Amino acid sequence: MSSTESDTSDDLLWGVREIGKAIRRSDRQVYHLLARGLLPGRKVGASWVASHRKLLAALMGDDESGAS
Repeated sequence: MSSTESDTSDDLLWGVREIGKAIRRSDRQVYHLLARGLLPGRKVGASWVASHRKLLAALMGDDESGAS
């Protein structure tokens, strides 16, 4: 595995609970924000996955992912 692949996989947060821990929000809040497209993330099967880096950028107003 290359360092780029390792950096990318380390950046991913799997599941509403992990995403919520990263941004200090409840599971319910995170689910609704993701479902409405207010946070950058995508559904993979039954789980949500998001990039920690993109979440922080979106919350700081530096979002380049297109989530609005």
